Amino acid sequence: QVQFVESGGGLVQPGESLRLSCLVSGGIFRIYTMAWYRQAPGKGREWVATITPSEDTSYSASVKGRFTASREDAESTLYLQMNSLKVEDTAVYYCNKANKPGDWGPGTQVTVSS
Repeated sequence: QVQFVESGGGLVQPGESLRLSCLVSGGIFRIYTMAWYRQAPGKGREWVATITPSEDTSYSASVKGRFTASREDAESTLYLQMNSLKVEDTAVYYCNKANKPGDWGPGTQVTVSS
């Protein structure tokens, strides 16, 4: 069973940056198209970014140009570089397979506040 452990969240001010990590275990990471999702307080989970095994990426309109997804297959790790953070980016961030998602990990809290 594939498992996901997200890390790297924290409290930052608007305009600052964070880099999230997601360690994937129990599967063949290098063949997965992976995705980042987030869930803000009182809202449903929303898609943020996708990265394919060939490192093609796509982003939601709300983060395009500010967030960058990357992966290190040798480490079975997914990354999300988040720049120019806004208050509305505050959420719990999760990673999962883009196709046939597995059980969700604990997520990592990102809070953007002045």
